[in-house]
Amino acid sequence: MKILFVHQNFPGQYRELFTWLRQQGGHNLVFLTQRKDVPPMQGARIVTYAPHHKPAKEAYALTQYWEECAGNGYGAAMAAQKLRGEGFVPDIILGHVGWGELTFLKQVWSDVPILGYFEYFFLAKGGSVGFDPEFPASAHAPFTMHARNAVNFANIQTVDLGHSPTAWQAATFPGSFQQKLYVKHDGIRTDLLRPDPDAAVPLGRLGRAVTRQDEIFTYMARNMEPTRGFHVFMRALPHILEARPNARALIIGGNDVSYGKKSGANGGYRAEMEREVGDHVDWSRVHFLGRVPYADYQRIIQLSRCHIYLTVPFVLSWSLLEAMAMEATIVASDVGPVREVIEHGKTGLLTDFFDPEALAAKVSDVLARPGTYAHLGPAARRHVVAQYDFQTECLPEHLHQMNAMVDVPLRIKVGE
Repeated sequence: MKILFVHQNFPGQYRELFTWLRQQGGHNLVFLTQRKDVPPMQGARIVTYAPHHKPAKEAYALTQYWEECAGNGYGAAMAAQKLRGEGFVPDIILGHVGWGELTFLKQVWSDVPILGYFEYFFLAKGGSVGFDPEFPASAHAPFTMHARNAVNFANIQTVDLGHSPTAWQAATFPGSFQQKLYVKHDGIRTDLLRPDPDAAVPLGRLGRAVTRQDEIFTYMARNMEPTRGFHVFMRALPHILEARPNARALIIGGNDVSYGKKSGANGGYRAEMEREVGDHVDWSRVHFLGRVPYADYQRIIQLSRCHIYLTVPFVLSWSLLEAMAMEATIVASDVGPVREVIEHGKTGLLTDFFDPEALAAKVSDVLARPGTYAHLGPAARRHVVAQYDFQTECLPEHLHQMNAMVDVPLRIKVGE
């Protein structure tokens, strides 16, 4: 099969599917992306495109997002036209809707079926915006959020079928979208993500490696920001360290912002929160690790006695399911997208997002009485294996949906 993937940040949510197809061999795979640093790889061709236009910072707020996404779409279409000129006609196109890259591909290949990834419908209420009163929505939020959905509305007409990774995310889209959407996660490699009682990570400050013998608790987010509850974690930190004098916090994440408004403070939200908690924290037991290689991230979660996952109602992080696959004992925020994957007391513990002291109490209890909560990690892994395993649960459904969109002779079989 000739398959065109489209995602501005290769490989994005297509990491597992793209890798699996490439390993099968025999397919003509092309990945269209903005990334210029992707090395050549066997069994696939990486093609870069440049956005056609970037709106000025002073652009009209209600159209700025559409302008940027339309520029992405036009840039992707120009690259697609070049591919067509070379004789490449895909049998199917898979791409992320959110940045507008699919918008004009039907103008290049009118008869090629498109399967679009619908990640999130921008909500003025019920989602991330305005959830936390500490970061209130502006009076303009209902207008700017709905204006952002111009990309979703344009692309539900562009695609032949849509895909959303969780039921909560799919439910953010209007009823008019639902008949075109199917729900299935991208998939977690539970065969590779397993517990390891011997995991160890060197900490330079200590001059030695930490292991499961150390009382380690962890927090991870792509960036340390309010959308992922970083401020809540930091306010819980003094209470945890006071209750558990031998505990150490390992914190993974960058110092930028992935979602929402940037901090006005020099040094971002991390510096802001460090100043707030100040002398109440024993900083010798707090380790900010930044963004770490994937293998190191795995080992950190494997040796963690308690992993903290916080989020407002928003897109569910892969890292939560990955931590569950590694049998982490998890304390997470009690919000809709998390409740879809964690059942309180059975596969993890849920806590009020707005209550740092309650979070601290649960984490401290897990650290103090690990035997009491020893059942949570294995149960979490069983749940992820049963519902989110890439090879046994997610891949067959994605291939079924893809196969239904193309001519019969092109159908791909698992294990082919």
